[in-house]
Amino acid sequence: MNSNVMLTIRSKQAYIGQEPDVIELVTEAASYPGADGWYISYEESDLTGLQGVVTTFCVKPEEITLRRTGRLQSEMVFKEGYRHESLYQMEFGALMMAVTARSIRCDVGPRGGEIAITSGIEIEHNTAGTVEYHVTVKPME
Repeated sequence: MNSNVMLTIRSKQAYIGQEPDVIELVTEAASYPGADGWYISYEESDLTGLQGVVTTFCVKPEEITLRRTGRLQSEMVFKEGYRHESLYQMEFGALMMAVTARSIRCDVGPRGGEIAITSGIEIEHNTAGTVEYHVTVKPME
């Protein structure tokens, strides 16, 4: 059963040699159970620079997968200590990206919950910095 939820997403990207970039987004999303985890899906906006992209979190007890479809195609698997490589496909080309989750915390279900991820990131096999996501999921009243 799909339910509408309100997401508050705060991401912090700290790339080597640059000031950290913090984005906070509040948006409606769909939340629903699946055979392999709990799903939360929303459409990106101009604020994130990813208009035309749908982002979906698949939440399992010790693993979170973030998938993007549309103008941009990517999949990142976050599991503590696990390095995940994938192509980050954009309109103008693709980059090899790897994420290694340093910590994850997830507690999401029918009544909402939270997701927290801290991950190292590599782009084209070079250490690029860290990315943090904090997602709060609240049922809409």
